[in-house]
Amino acid sequence: MKVRFHLPNFSERYKFNYVFAMMLKNEPQYFREGVEIASFYGAFPPSIWNGGRTIGGTCDEGFVKSVLKLFNDQGIPLRFTFTNPVLKEEHLHDEFCNMVMRLADNGLNEVIVNSPLLEDYIRNTYPNFKLTSSTCKRITSVDQVAEELNKDYHIVVLDYDLNNRFEILEKLPHKEKLEILANACCDPACAKRKEHYRIIGEQQIIYNEHLKKHSDKAFNIADYSDENVMKSIDCNARSRSPFEIMGFRHHVSPDMIWEKYVPMGINQFKLEGRTASQLNLIEMYMYYMIRPECRDEARFKFLYNLENNGVIRIG
Repeated sequence: MKVRFHLPNFSERYKFNYVFAMMLKNEPQYFREGVEIASFYGAFPPSIWNGGRTIGGTCDEGFVKSVLKLFNDQGIPLRFTFTNPVLKEEHLHDEFCNMVMRLADNGLNEVIVNSPLLEDYIRNTYPNFKLTSSTCKRITSVDQVAEELNKDYHIVVLDYDLNNRFEILEKLPHKEKLEILANACCDPACAKRKEHYRIIGEQQIIYNEHLKKHSDKAFNIADYSDENVMKSIDCNARSRSPFEIMGFRHHVSPDMIWEKYVPMGINQFKLEGRTASQLNLIEMYMYYMIRPECRDEARFKFLYNLENNGVIRIG
């Protein structure tokens, strides 16, 4: 049995995630049956192709190489969240994103796609990358989900509104390609979600353009007058704790993963949290991947190793 988790933020949380991966490797007795890390996902800043969350900051080629080596040497792919839905032709030739793609082009790393324009560019320019169809597409039609699963994608991330609709999931083809977003913090059936992704994409582009023109000046979105970008995103979802979202009808618990989804043939699960606090992530990782009776000891061991420069001490 394999239960494969895709975990957030390889860039800012690289040490956090590396220590967790080493704990899985060296102390598997803490973990639920079959747990594997299928990928760490996110984007190196500043990636204009990035979507889903606006990512700030900058890094250089040396940092990209180091993080790629850190995880790829363990056989763990990095999966790039290149899901900005508002990209134009000129953005395809972004120097930084293409540099990242060249450095990561080793047959192991992956890309999550949303924009058909960018997807075509990546398929033609970097054919070694496995492609994931993003939940940002907001596909809620059962027929369209089935159609997506029949396409040439390595993985298709299900829209969370179809979580726990087992009568639907049973009928879908290629369940081995289906990925479930287990801990979605958005409201069920959120009517604003796709528009939020569009606004976030616009903000990512403006941020990147600001860096090119004013690298010595702090970025402030209020300095830009585009009403489409200045539009308020009235949403408190990202501040919700792991415990607040457990009552949502689309929430997927660990027991459901092992008792419902895996026996059905679905074994890919995404935990969101690219902009979550470290405290939030710790609780999510413990909740989903650690045996309930081991959580306290595993949490202590993980935090101890994280404090001590990531050195794993067994026993």
